[in-house]
Amino acid sequence: MEEQKSPKREPDPARIQFLKSLPSKIIQSLTKEDINAILYEDVWPDSLKEKLEDYIVEE
Repeated sequence: MEEQKSPKREPDPARIQFLKSLPSKIIQSLTKEDINAILYEDVWPDSLKEKLEDYIVEE
């Protein structure tokens, strides 16, 4: 299965700041897919939400 690559896009600066603000213990637990979801996706997988449950607020 090929991964579709979209044209280069810049992540939201607020998302970058959120990622940088996480404790290193949490960052180390994130996969490449988790980080891409944080930076680019509007809907995050449940597994990522569980990892970040103490750091995100559901609207």
